[in-house]
Amino acid sequence: MRHRKVKNLDQRVEKTRHYIVENPKEYKGKWREFFAGEVAVDDATSFDSKPLYIEIGCGKGKFLCARARANENALFLGVEGLDAVLIRGLERADEEQIANIRFLLEYVADIRDYFEDGEVDGIYLNFSDPWPKPRHEKRRFTYGDTLLKYRQILKPGGFVEFKTDNEELFQYSLDEVARLELNMEEMTRNLHASSLTSKEFTTEYEEKFHGKGKNINYLRIRF
Repeated sequence: MRHRKVKNLDQRVEKTRHYIVENPKEYKGKWREFFAGEVAVDDATSFDSKPLYIEIGCGKGKFLCARARANENALFLGVEGLDAVLIRGLERADEEQIANIRFLLEYVADIRDYFEDGEVDGIYLNFSDPWPKPRHEKRRFTYGDTLLKYRQILKPGGFVEFKTDNEELFQYSLDEVARLELNMEEMTRNLHASSLTSKEFTTEYEEKFHGKGKNINYLRIRF
């Protein structure tokens, strides 16, 4: 997808750079220590039990910022490769002074390069690129081998939540979950007509599509 040029992007990124994690691979296995240092607490051990959640492809950050505001006792990391997209998330976090959120301005090829085994409590995948061509199957965020990589960095009992408006991608994802015999804890093809609480936290895309009457597909996998 082509994104329009953002005015004063470099200056805006620089102004909010304190929300970007520099050299994030260095914190593999040490993310709770990282957050303890960021908020300058006296007792860093108080962070040992805090859950850590990540959103891969966090876009403009609306969803993750809302999650972070609603759960101040948890830690949140958003992953996004395009600064022109992430800038709104950076500015949103800065404007609202959200202490428990940071962002990785990175294209992540293998999530295991950034997180240790069992380090993460939950992963959010919202409106990921469907990569519809068969030759691009391995790039899909719900490709089987990628789901197994998520399982590796998740704690026992950790989860992956997935939302999409793309029917073909959703069916593909269901087929991968079934093929791997993973635990599908929640599933609906119309999230906002359901009683599931995940509809309370939305992305910009979600609001746009739902506003046009389009169903939002939703899946939660429990590992």
